[in-house]
Amino acid sequence: MEKPAKPGQQVLVALRRMIADGTIKPGDRIAEIPTAEALGVSRMPVRTALRALEHEGLVVKLGARGYTPRAVDAEAITGAIEVRGVLEGLAARRLAERRLTPAEQAQLEAILAEGDALFAKGHLADGDLDGFYRYNLAFHDLLIAASANPSIALALARNNHLPFASAAALALDWDDLEGEYRHLSAAHREHRAVFDAIVSGDAGQAERLMRAHAGAATANRKAFRMLAG
Repeated sequence: MEKPAKPGQQVLVALRRMIADGTIKPGDRIAEIPTAEALGVSRMPVRTALRALEHEGLVVKLGARGYTPRAVDAEAITGAIEVRGVLEGLAARRLAERRLTPAEQAQLEAILAEGDALFAKGHLADGDLDGFYRYNLAFHDLLIAASANPSIALALARNNHLPFASAAALALDWDDLEGEYRHLSAAHREHRAVFDAIVSGDAGQAERLMRAHAGAATANRKAFRMLAG
């Protein structure tokens, strides 16, 4: 299967991946024009992606000379993802304890149905990355918003400034689409399991599953070859 084109989210994921696997190392200069030429896109999606990566704390600006990756290590990434798991797990627990309103349940079911449709064909195709990004973010955002605890959202917003900490910080390998299909479809099944636990009112299970869902990101060492030791 051919690799999809790289507009929008796919430029962001491609750059994040190259930083994660060590293709672009701390000290290397990332400039808009050569990066755009290498990815076969215009400068605008590269510019947007670099600003997003700066917001994530993954790159730092070199004045007018572009950007360079920030030096990070596996322990820092694992710690930040662990914190996200704790916060999202707390949100899932609160939802299970108080139960979803009919409107919240309908919203989550509609979001999960988008995920079902995305993976129904059994493989990834052009445009699926943008689709998964929107679906995944919608699920996580609604979970946090529905928890009705502003402190969870505030703490997550701060934690998301750390490299690879955010649920939106995808680092995928388009040279292994079959593997990435398995990875993302497993994440979708985990979303459904969390939802089922919340609906059934099993607060402990909802929290455990949500924490494990976040922790699964650190188990994907293939995505972080530069940090694996």
